[in-house]
Amino acid sequence: MKILIINPGSTSTKISVFDETKELFGKSVVHDSGILKQYTRTIDQLEYRKDLILAALKEAGFEMADFDAIGSRGGLVRHIPSGTYRINEQVIEDLKNCVNGEHASNLGPVLAKELGDPAGIPAYFTDPVVVDEMQEVARYSGFCGMERESFFHALNHKSVGRKAAARLGRSYEELNLIIIHLGGRCVCRCT
Repeated sequence: MKILIINPGSTSTKISVFDETKELFGKSVVHDSGILKQYTRTIDQLEYRKDLILAALKEAGFEMADFDAIGSRGGLVRHIPSGTYRINEQVIEDLKNCVNGEHASNLGPVLAKELGDPAGIPAYFTDPVVVDEMQEVARYSGFCGMERESFFHALNHKSVGRKAAARLGRSYEELNLIIIHLGGRCVCRCT
């Protein structure tokens, strides 16, 4: 089973092709900040990034018909539990309308669906930054009427946490870990 993976970030778009768990191809396309500034909204970068993905795949000898599924970094959809979700029209609408904010990750599911639909390829996203598995006590902010919300790089945190757990010979769920994500804009969140 060949899977195309798409991970749009604020400064680059990373793509990979996997055959089951074996990576066959990977590329990080770094975007010129001058080009990105030409777009009023992040979602307006859709065609620009889609063209770059298709060009990189073609250069590597792949075409969309080669893929059985497309996986994407999730965007700022509505708060949901951790997991993998099939991309549907409600997800696309929420991302285009920035229901939980505007970020480059909003492009991921939209790109996946736009690339997959014409070829009949199912598209999914996993663990978006709005994963909400907070305990109720963690929602208290200290200000009456103001709750804390869950926003963090869940996909990266859980991946790193699972790798650490495997190295320790323990399950991810039984550990308390401090994981720090440093992205293109060096926003840090500890969980």
